[in-house]
Amino acid sequence: MEPSPAKGKPLGRLLVSSTLDAKDELEERLERCMGIVTTLTNGMSEREANDALTASVCKGPQQHEEVCLGLFALLLTEPAQAQRCYRDLTLVNRDGMNVILIKINQILMEKFLKLQDVCRTQLVWLVRELVKSGVIGADGVLMTLMKQIAGGDISNKNLWLAENVLDILVEQREWVLKSGMLIAMSVYTYLRLIVDHGTPALLVLRQKEVDFCIGMLREKFMECFIIGRDLVRLLQIVARIPEMELLWKDLLHNPQALSPQFTGLLQLLTARTSRKFLACRLTPDMETKLLFMTSRVRFGQQKRYQDWFQRQYLSTAESQSLRCDLIRYICGVVHPSNEVLSSDILPRWAIIGWLLTTCTSNVAASNAKLALFYDWLFFSPEKDSIMNIEPAILVMHHSMKPHPAITATLLDFMCRIIPHFFPPLEGQVRQGVFNSLTFIMEKRVLAHLAPLFDNPKLDRELRSMLRERFPEFCSSPSPPTEGRDESTNEMKMEESVSLEMDNHVLLDKEDGCYDNTEAAFSDDEEEINNKGNKKREFRFHPIKEAVIEEPADITPYVDQLDDTMKEKVLQLQKGSDTETQCEVMQEIVDLILEEDFDSEQMSTLASCLAELFKGHFRGDVLPDEITEESLEESVCKPVCLVFRNLCQMQEDNSGFSVLLEMLAELYQKQPKIGYHLLYYLKASKAAMGKMSLYESFAQATALGDLHTCLMMDMKACQEDDVRLLCYLTPSIYTEFPDETLRSGELLNMIVAVIDSTQLQELMCHVMMGDLVMFRKDSVLNILIQSLDWETFEQYSTWQLFLAHNIPLETIIPILQHLKYKEHPEALSCLLLQLRREKPSEEMVKMVLSRPCHPEDQFTTSILRHWAAKHDDVLGEHIKALLIKNNNLPRKRQSLRSSSSKLAQLTLEQILEHMDNLRLNLSNTKNSCESLTHIHTNPRLLEHTHLSVNGTRPTIHLLNSKTAVCVSVFTQTPILQALQHVQASCDEAHKMRFSDLFSLAEEYEEASSKLPKSRRKAPASSPRSRKGAATPVSNEEESASSSASEEEDSKPKAPKRKRKGSSAVGSDSD
Repeated sequence: MEPSPAKGKPLGRLLVSSTLDAKDELEERLERCMGIVTTLTNGMSEREANDALTASVCKGPQQHEEVCLGLFALLLTEPAQAQRCYRDLTLVNRDGMNVILIKINQILMEKFLKLQDVCRTQLVWLVRELVKSGVIGADGVLMTLMKQIAGGDISNKNLWLAENVLDILVEQREWVLKSGMLIAMSVYTYLRLIVDHGTPALLVLRQKEVDFCIGMLREKFMECFIIGRDLVRLLQIVARIPEMELLWKDLLHNPQALSPQFTGLLQLLTARTSRKFLACRLTPDMETKLLFMTSRVRFGQQKRYQDWFQRQYLSTAESQSLRCDLIRYICGVVHPSNEVLSSDILPRWAIIGWLLTTCTSNVAASNAKLALFYDWLFFSPEKDSIMNIEPAILVMHHSMKPHPAITATLLDFMCRIIPHFFPPLEGQVRQGVFNSLTFIMEKRVLAHLAPLFDNPKLDRELRSMLRERFPEFCSSPSPPTEGRDESTNEMKMEESVSLEMDNHVLLDKEDGCYDNTEAAFSDDEEEINNKGNKKREFRFHPIKEAVIEEPADITPYVDQLDDTMKEKVLQLQKGSDTETQCEVMQEIVDLILEEDFDSEQMSTLASCLAELFKGHFRGDVLPDEITEESLEESVCKPVCLVFRNLCQMQEDNSGFSVLLEMLAELYQKQPKIGYHLLYYLKASKAAMGKMSLYESFAQATALGDLHTCLMMDMKACQEDDVRLLCYLTPSIYTEFPDETLRSGELLNMIVAVIDSTQLQELMCHVMMGDLVMFRKDSVLNILIQSLDWETFEQYSTWQLFLAHNIPLETIIPILQHLKYKEHPEALSCLLLQLRREKPSEEMVKMVLSRPCHPEDQFTTSILRHWAAKHDDVLGEHIKALLIKNNNLPRKRQSLRSSSSKLAQLTLEQILEHMDNLRLNLSNTKNSCESLTHIHTNPRLLEHTHLSVNGTRPTIHLLNSKTAVCVSVFTQTPILQALQHVQASCDEAHKMRFSDLFSLAEEYEEASSKLPKSRRKAPASSPRSRKGAATPVSNEEESASSSASEEEDSKPKAPKRKRKGSSAVGSDSD
């Protein structure tokens, strides 16, 4: 089998790339070295060429490396010259092929998937030659090459690689036997690959793999023993192959036949498998993607990464077997640090939950569950790690509320694996599971197991089995009331995590194919299948539920009802039209409200109704065209009869609590009932003003908490119908402000799925007063939470915030959270909003508190804008901050406390920002020169006038280009503050900010000269003409002075000053 051609346009000689790809550095280097070798040997005989290469490598290490890599590149790209190149390589290399081995490993780990087919074939040929030559380190290269054989992949390329590597191992058997690690790694690899090669077309290859594995296991069993307990797991999966069956029997019943040192199966099962073996069955690319997800991807944002991984590696029928490798890798290799565990990074249990729910094969599902629990079976706290068993318990814990089916099937597996894994070792398996659970509680992974094992969401049979198997963990050590409160609080703490799992981890809850039969370990399958119908209320067979609707589906439940109710339910099932079903449903409601109704039937009745009403919960709820008629028609469904009866009752009515109990039971079977109730309460005229009814419903559910219930229902609505989510949003925020206005989670649900049209509609609702999404006391925290969201989500959040009439000062402290590279969305929105505001001292303080960085122009840009619009106000605020910070002792500035840690500001920060503003303004043509000239040239002062308003003199410039600059740095408050700071600061600061302080010195000189100059009015002085424009007449000056005095008495003085300056500057030009 030869590898099929690779897709893409081969631009280079080594790697497949497209026209858009940049040239690869490694490929470029190898081609350069290849050119050097070609130049050295061009036109020479083989002997002369060898002499030339030898002479070159003797010159130094660099030349040695270039020649070796050049020969290596020629060998990969020119098959006809491969033999000669390899011979030259063996002759000229001086480091035992170390340079070549390093480069091969680099290519295998980083570039193997991109190699052109010719190069890939040549690379395998080279590894074969290295093995033949017995090069030291070739075993490591061969193990890296084996890592590239993907599990669950029967493509031509992968089969070709598996067969060629196996040929090397078989041909060089004597060499292989010298390396214990290579023996173990190759046996582990090919035992795993045998599972994938069971089709008739691959039987020849599979037989070669079987023969190799059996030979190694029988001849070198103790070398294979270092694999540990996972060797048993792999052998168990392939034990039905005839040759393997004999080995399996010896392993179980005659261990001495394999090795005198092997005492039995228990010895192997108690040995923990090294992470080297668990990692070897993932290709470098798979490993990189998984490590990225578990270290970089935030929880709730993993869907696109999982979708990519699914498409790339898990989309075929053969890829089902890969899930076991992934789960074992996550449990045994990916051990996050405490820092990662306490962060919002995607947890391991979430990925495992996703892998379990995407299984489409019962056998693969059973093997995946075994892989998850494998370290539990013989767990020893002294030898094993808590990190190996933690994912399984957390998957069960976090799935209990949103997806009890997942928890139920895993708990059922955990119970049944004990007697069925290997009956002679049942006691040891039971002890291993007991040790695992005890260690989990000791390490506080979960505080108590009773909420998990004795949860009312599990059916009675499973709870009974758990109590029988694990009585020690089914009762809380605390008193009942306290225990209930504690477990409730614990579950509430985890609720936000469970909500995220609902959307992103357990993605295919409608497409999962979990069967509660265990293919490998349960001998009483028929009995379990018979009991399976009872568990079907937990949606173990969601695909069948979605497609097949037969009367038999509700038979187990109907038989548990009394005759009258049974008759009505069957009528409801047979009802052909909605009107008939509504009439029958009303009769069922009436029966429920009767005094003699047996409340023990409630759960069974809810199961029947959940099955019968499945069709009502599919598709869009909201009509395409929203009118009063279409809304009323959309709520005319049988399930809405329960809602309508509730709306017509008083809360003190006994029937009210009965119907709430009915809805709560139905909610457990069908979680979508929650947002359908919200929709009914908004859309139906009969429910007008009854939205508070939802709170009573939430308290009646097992969740017992309005916030948790509301978040789960809105999450379910977000997944199913975005239009409905937007339709419900105004009502939800209006009716439940305490639950929504502080919830960044709810806001994220909304902005994560809406489009620009829906965003605009929500903004209109806000502007019209129909919707309030932010409140002063919580808006800052929500905006801080939004900093981690996607770009469009953040922009949508800011747009919605700006639609509200909330003062910007409320959220200005967010500036201290914003980093210029990480939060460009928030910074750009704030910048545009600040430019519309008149600066307050708090605003200026927060802007100046930002760290100075050459690439961060935020502070400089807003200060420059304020200087142009509100120079006097800005000057006063900067003066106050400069003097206040200058008066603090230097040593205490960094340690001083304030009302908020975010509001800390140092004198050095202010001076740095002011200096940056000065430098920025100096880039404007002639601005700095004009500023200096104004202060030092008395003749130029003839074309200015000094107006005094209190104690604030203002210089009006002729040149409009320097207006902004001077309007900032000629502000008396700023210059006085700079004088104050300069007088008390140390020499280092004086030197660092010398240019800034020089402005204060020039101001002092100018202010001492200006009164005298003004009295004498030296209009004809020769110095005044140097570089000046046409002189201004006395009348014009008088008029200008008069106008200036009038302007200073008016509130809009800054605008008039700029206007006047421009006009005079125009004459000057």
